[in-house]
Amino acid sequence: MADKDQKKFGFLSNYPFCSPRKLENTHEYDADTKLDTIAVTAQCKLGDQNLASPVVPSISLSSTFRINNVGEYKKCAEEGYIYGRLANHSCESAAEAINLLEGGTGALIFPSGMSAITTTLLTVLQKGDHVIFPDPLYSGTYRFAKDMLHKYGIEISIVEAGNIEAYRKEIRPNTKVLYGETPTNPTLTILDLDAFVELAKSVKGGSLTIVDATFASPYLQQTLKHGVDISIHSCTKYIGGHSDVIGGSLCTSNKQLYEYIAELQRQMGNIQSPFDAFLMLRGIRTLPLRMVKHSQNALVIAQYLEQHPKIIRVFYPGLASHPQHVIAKKQMSDFSGMVVFDVAGGLEAGKTLVANVKLIVLAVSLGGHESLIEHSASMTHGEEIMSKKEREDGGITDGLIRLSVGLENASDLIKDLEQALAKM
Repeated sequence: MADKDQKKFGFLSNYPFCSPRKLENTHEYDADTKLDTIAVTAQCKLGDQNLASPVVPSISLSSTFRINNVGEYKKCAEEGYIYGRLANHSCESAAEAINLLEGGTGALIFPSGMSAITTTLLTVLQKGDHVIFPDPLYSGTYRFAKDMLHKYGIEISIVEAGNIEAYRKEIRPNTKVLYGETPTNPTLTILDLDAFVELAKSVKGGSLTIVDATFASPYLQQTLKHGVDISIHSCTKYIGGHSDVIGGSLCTSNKQLYEYIAELQRQMGNIQSPFDAFLMLRGIRTLPLRMVKHSQNALVIAQYLEQHPKIIRVFYPGLASHPQHVIAKKQMSDFSGMVVFDVAGGLEAGKTLVANVKLIVLAVSLGGHESLIEHSASMTHGEEIMSKKEREDGGITDGLIRLSVGLENASDLIKDLEQALAKM
């Protein structure tokens, strides 16, 4: 291991890895195969498929698997299955599809986005390490960072989201992880991934880069191709796409890191259920089509809101007015379906707006086929999560509205927003 990577990957040294599983796809892709095709067709081979194989992978509900004889136990662990927690076809099929979309060495799936985040952090960090988080940050991650990491002797710093220089100023001798989101939740700040990776390389001993790319989806942004070490998604959102499954994923280009986290995931038992994995894979099949429609609708609505007299400001990476529009164009193929805007009148106006939509659904979460709206200051980033000052420090104003634009007709969504805005 090179000296420059000693801090970054030193924890992997001398770890008793299990042999990696040998996964083979039913299709052969060349270097020019498009993401649309991979999303629709990616499927792992299951056992002996010389005679016939299912077009849709079966749901692997068995908790354990019959072994012909004890001498084949190791081979079953490496090439077949022995116990559902260690590996099963449903989870591997969904994980490998995500891995192919991300362009990684291996992917893991989890029961939720937060379980992917917490497992990743707790497996790569140890007592005395330091992590830098952005502000704002997904509220679940924020709370875990503030409330839990210190119990394990891990130091944290919180800096302005997207501000590379702010990250640089907080680097310490024990900085192990630079954590980012892009676009951020909820203000849609864009993190320059290339600059982020270069900063991590400049840290003595190297620092791991972890990026939550949920708002972009792996179809619109291939995070790992910029050199990021670990890409994380809440698969509950765009990957699942139908508001009917909870899940998370991790993907990395580092084979040893993948094997290390995979082994600890199995030890911790933090695995996705086969049925939920089946639903996630089903969502992946239509991810390319949905992301195009989400992005088209979101741009039309962002342009409408930008001209509305009751809107102070609109945050959407696809608008030329977005502060990081140029960076977004560089690293995203389109700008996704999240639109955030600040209404005149602050807290009460925001509450009034979300209470009066009729077609759009008032609910947390995002990335589903239906449009969802929420008022951050009184919901996901409310007083039980953070103080008013903490919200203001992160740019979350009292009138901030987060709209997850769905697949409906954009004109119907605008009509609904128009009548709700009229009641403010």
